[in-house]
Amino acid sequence: MVELKIFRTEKERVLKGYQKRNLKQEQIDLVDQILHLDTERKKTQAELDQILSQSNHLAKEIGELFKSGNAQEANAKKTAVADLKEKSKQLELLLEQTMAQINELQLQLPNVPNTVVPHGKTAEDNEVYFSSSRPLPVLAENALPHWELAKKYKLFDMELGVKITGSGFILYRNKGARLQRALINFFLDEAVKAGYEEIIPPLLVNEDSARGTGQLPDKEGQMYYAEKDDLYLIPTAEVPVTNIYRDVILKEDQLGAKLCGYTPCFRREAGSYGAHVKGLNRVHQFDKIEIVRIEHPDKSYAALDEMLEHVKSLLEKLELPYRILRLCGGDMGFASALTYDFEVWSAAQERWLEVSSVSNFETFQSHRMKLRFKNEKGESIHPHTLNGSALALARIVASILENHQTEDGIRIPQALIPYTCFEKIN
Repeated sequence: MVELKIFRTEKERVLKGYQKRNLKQEQIDLVDQILHLDTERKKTQAELDQILSQSNHLAKEIGELFKSGNAQEANAKKTAVADLKEKSKQLELLLEQTMAQINELQLQLPNVPNTVVPHGKTAEDNEVYFSSSRPLPVLAENALPHWELAKKYKLFDMELGVKITGSGFILYRNKGARLQRALINFFLDEAVKAGYEEIIPPLLVNEDSARGTGQLPDKEGQMYYAEKDDLYLIPTAEVPVTNIYRDVILKEDQLGAKLCGYTPCFRREAGSYGAHVKGLNRVHQFDKIEIVRIEHPDKSYAALDEMLEHVKSLLEKLELPYRILRLCGGDMGFASALTYDFEVWSAAQERWLEVSSVSNFETFQSHRMKLRFKNEKGESIHPHTLNGSALALARIVASILENHQTEDGIRIPQALIPYTCFEKIN
């Protein structure tokens, strides 16, 4: 959540940022409510500090009076101390209640967009930030979309997925399963080469973890929930991997942490329907490698650029045409300050498919998670957190099948052959 000091000292930037997000006026009004409550909190804290000071002063006087043998006057002052203690308890309770109100309002507000985030309401308003030089492939007239290629070469089975589980769940088989495994290993190896520590996290998380990274309360309807155990299936490895640092105080030289994690991801995608969700375009379970960074605020945007270059290198090695979008305020995630989406061209469908989001959350997640570091002055500061998909497999598989299809089969990108141990699907 947004830090109180940002609301106090950068209110104009906050309001301009929320206008980019197209928030309703009642949401924007929460900023003034927070600031009003914070003013009341300061008054209460000042009154409490004064009473505690008076109580401490009287306690010392009482001690001196007893030492001098003036017990009567000492006992009289003890009554005053008791009254002050009772009043301090009331003020502490009021302070606790006010802080809870502030916290509840903060949780309802999204992150403040970075100044470079464009205005806009929908995905159509996103900016094309970068386009690869690789030309879009020209396919033969009889080229097939990936779901037809899957049937032809027996790569995955949507009908069996429906039978075993339900709509949106895929059963991979034969070379389709081997391609899936090859991509996972390729992406993990590339991340490790780039200096990321590999993590295998739990696939379920508790409410504190989901709240810490901003999935709750914003994405509650999209997450699968195990009610009996009060646990959530993860929508991305970002959640468990970033929460490694929840309630942690780091030393400044521990910043710059780079972690990667492979997990299946589970998303309900409620209300999704139509041709754009056919095949692997949108599924409820998919594999993904996530990269996570914990950075000093002064270095986080340089780290974001590094992450973009890493994802670019993966797509270059897979020989896929792609572009990078800078998301507008209306299309950005709840917790993000700046997000770049990578899209790969789907040759048979003649449309762009999102395969990665790379984001800087600044202090939004670290504030929620109570993640801090001590600087040289001993000050407690929230670091910036970042993450990105490197990469999400379902649509990458779809893009490889469609873009690399030939008259006599599907060509495997050169960089992937050591992992698949075959050069062609036929």
